[in-house]
Amino acid sequence: MTQSALAYTPEVEQETAPIREKMGPVLDERRWERSAPYIAAINKLKKEKNAVILAHNYQVPEIFFGVADITGDSLKLAQEAAKSDADIILQAGVYFMAETSKILNPDKTVLIPSLEAGCSLASSITAADVRLLREKYPGVPVVSYVNTTAEVKAETDVCCTSSNAVQIVNALGVDKVIFLPDEYLAKYVASKTDVQIISWKGHCEVHERFSAEYIRELRAEHPGLTVLGHPECDEDVLAECDYVGSTAQMADYVEQKQPPRLVLITECSMSDNVYAANPNLEFIRPCQLCPHMKTMSLQNILESLQNMTHEVLIDPAVSKAALGSIERMLELSK
Repeated sequence: MTQSALAYTPEVEQETAPIREKMGPVLDERRWERSAPYIAAINKLKKEKNAVILAHNYQVPEIFFGVADITGDSLKLAQEAAKSDADIILQAGVYFMAETSKILNPDKTVLIPSLEAGCSLASSITAADVRLLREKYPGVPVVSYVNTTAEVKAETDVCCTSSNAVQIVNALGVDKVIFLPDEYLAKYVASKTDVQIISWKGHCEVHERFSAEYIRELRAEHPGLTVLGHPECDEDVLAECDYVGSTAQMADYVEQKQPPRLVLITECSMSDNVYAANPNLEFIRPCQLCPHMKTMSLQNILESLQNMTHEVLIDPAVSKAALGSIERMLELSK
């Protein structure tokens, strides 16, 4: 597609006006005029190809509101991927999410626009590590965060997300579990259950940047501040928060409670997206970017649909084994 075809024309302006209105104040006009032609082109092409775009809460507003058909946290995206009747699933997220979509939809084409969309948690543990843990703790079930590779999921008894981790651990009915790879999420789960948690030392490179001191400074600068934290943060950070939950749970809290002044202790595009839905509230927005999520762009999403790149392929034996742990999570999450 030529650059002239991506001009901000009156036709593009009219076609994308409802999307622009939905984004409210989070995009300035110059950024919108650069984005709108790509949004129009992507939305046209996905209809032609019967494609559906899944976007995580950490995507920028022009992707989240502009081209995504399904948005949410990793659990919702996994659930909706399993229901999809599209021929093509494009994952605007990171690679483990695209793998999950492929595992749940083995006969569909799953695309990810950037092969650089990794995850520090997923890269912190391997399938061989899980096998060694099983040898060290025979008979102890393994619960893996969805932020893991397909190979790790294949060695796992059941997956979980930050929104259902406590529920999954309790549902197993055992007194001890191996919980991996996020050390901080494991500590959070341990604080909410009587089950003994054997953890791993993986960390999210975004959430580990926050500190308790930083939150105390925010409260001093912004009286009446409500602090919402993600359980991938250190326990000292979570102790300073008014509410702890997954990205979806934080968004629900804001929608229901309407705290007049708030901060979300998580990836900063999440704040943009929640602010767009709640422009009446005052958001304090510290910006910790996920470098992997930010490898997604409107440009490479369009190129991905045009060229059918990059297709996610998984060894059938690995996919079959990983499917069991994902399906068990979805069943226990009902």
